[in-house]
Amino acid sequence: MNTIVLTLAMALTQTGEPSTDKKMDPAACPMHEQHMKQQAAARSAEPDGHHAQLQARGARAMGFDQERTSHHFRLSDSGGSIEVHVNDPKDLESKQQIDSHLRLITQQFASGDFSIPLATHGEEPAGVPDLKRLRKQIRYTFEDTALGGRVTIATTDPAALAAVHAFLRYQIQDHQTGDPAGPPRR
Repeated sequence: MNTIVLTLAMALTQTGEPSTDKKMDPAACPMHEQHMKQQAAARSAEPDGHHAQLQARGARAMGFDQERTSHHFRLSDSGGSIEVHVNDPKDLESKQQIDSHLRLITQQFASGDFSIPLATHGEEPAGVPDLKRLRKQIRYTFEDTALGGRVTIATTDPAALAAVHAFLRYQIQDHQTGDPAGPPRR
């Protein structure tokens, strides 16, 4: 509660109106340094440490260090893709682990097995019930890339497409990738 009040107080100008400038003038607050430390701690702590838990579960479920790799989830008009790459091109161990993981989930997803996302997220991701039910309408294809790999997900079925997009949007949000939540505009 104190963090919320402090954040709200810091966001208001002296007139009581919300500030459009995200940075506060340090001279306007004698406790500026302390406030900045509190804000940084609040950002890194997250409620219940969800992202840290996701990273730890993901490392166990996927078989590679989440800090040494990056995930991207892309939506397309026909489905989308799951992309994972190493952050250091010299990290051949993680590259091999990514390849193994993505090849495995390509097979598992095609058979309706979403146990790895369940283990990673600690809950069933959005879209999974329909991905299982409509699995024969969806194609999963693995592709090796220079720094990792990609699983392309494609369908012509509208209900399956909605499920694929729901699943990928869930991934974007939970992994905090910042990827666009929709297909590219043409």
